[in-house]
Amino acid sequence: MSETQAGSSPVETDYQRVERSEEFQSLRRAFRNFVFPMTALFLVWYFLYAVMSVYATDFMGTRLGGSNITVGLVFGLLQFVSTFVITTLYARWANDRFDARATALREEIEEGEL
Repeated sequence: MSETQAGSSPVETDYQRVERSEEFQSLRRAFRNFVFPMTALFLVWYFLYAVMSVYATDFMGTRLGGSNITVGLVFGLLQFVSTFVITTLYARWANDRFDARATALREEIEEGEL
């Protein structure tokens, strides 16, 4: 059961008020616009690797330069590299474009301005 004020309308919590604000919605949109495409890109890359390892075994087993290093091994190592690249991109993006806005919003909330 929700609390009501004056018996009719539900009481709006501080979080709900902040969540409705344009600043919060803008911050949320910016986060989603970065994170969702990066997640999709990584998942496509990951599943491509997994599918190729099952269905393109000849290609993935191709030895490079006559050594024991195969295309599949290189692609597997690139999975780690792509994880670090995405992490670095996110950290830079957050430092340059996100954190300052989030901090400003937090300060507004703590000071009661929002």
